[in-house]
Amino acid sequence: MQRFTTVSAGEHPKRLDVYLSTHTADLSRAAIQRLIEKGAVTVNGKRPKPSQKVKPGDEIAWDVPKPEPLEIGGEPIPLDVLFEDNVLLVLNKPAGIVVHPAPGHWRGTLVNALLYHMQAKGAASDGESFASIGGRERPGLVHRLDKGTSGVMVIAKTDAAHQGLSKQFKSHVIHRVYLALVLGSVKGRTGRVDLAIGRDTKDRKKISARTTSPRQAVTEFQVAERFGTKRSGNEATLVEVHPQTGRTHQIRVHLASLGHPLLGDETYGGRKVCAIGDLCIERPMLHARTLGFTHPVTGKHLEYTVPPPADMESLLRLLRS
Repeated sequence: MQRFTTVSAGEHPKRLDVYLSTHTADLSRAAIQRLIEKGAVTVNGKRPKPSQKVKPGDEIAWDVPKPEPLEIGGEPIPLDVLFEDNVLLVLNKPAGIVVHPAPGHWRGTLVNALLYHMQAKGAASDGESFASIGGRERPGLVHRLDKGTSGVMVIAKTDAAHQGLSKQFKSHVIHRVYLALVLGSVKGRTGRVDLAIGRDTKDRKKISARTTSPRQAVTEFQVAERFGTKRSGNEATLVEVHPQTGRTHQIRVHLASLGHPLLGDETYGGRKVCAIGDLCIERPMLHARTLGFTHPVTGKHLEYTVPPPADMESLLRLLRS
């Protein structure tokens, strides 16, 4: 698959491999260097070196080989099912499980668990048809939760359900409520963050407002409970979050932008958020508490709420004491 881009006006000269790595979310700098060495990249119609400096007006073209489809198998991983019928499934995802296979997490994912669940419920053909819904690497998925995030997810079991649910997510009519435990005392009772975000220009693993491809992102929130004092060093706030859009890492980035990163979120808060007193916090304290949507076949409104998992509840009890 061939891609094209023109270096925009005002862009400072930089190495070709660096430029492309900050403008493509799915390719690392090393992968881009391999493409250049293979002759799969041209600048103004000529084969360049990775170190060539690009400047405004340069036309860059590159070929990305089509990835080989993955063979993903089912695994007997327990699922906490809240609701299931012939077209969809609602579950309570535990923290610590990756939603779909990706580099470093080819097995033990929620998708592996779903494939096994579908196969175990009936004929093998049912499992095979489910594996093709929405793409073979992400069957049934219409939204995602980060590895460290727990809470309610809905899974499509048919193409029609996948299309119907995807349309609801795209038009932002899904009702979602998260609980976030953040560092420090959040000012006021309510707030709103309207900050466009995208892949960070310097660290491709992070999302930020420092990006060349900003996408609108809006998060509303209200304070639910405050804990500790600044003097004691264990000041924290439990926030009820209502995301109006669904960008990657949106809640984590928006709350960190206010100076209140999630407890346990080292990526956006550094080491200081990974402990309260003598207690180590091993994952971001974010929980998808409520999910409400319209059933894509019956038209009935469905809404599911689950309490925070044990580790988050334990931390809340500790802060209250």
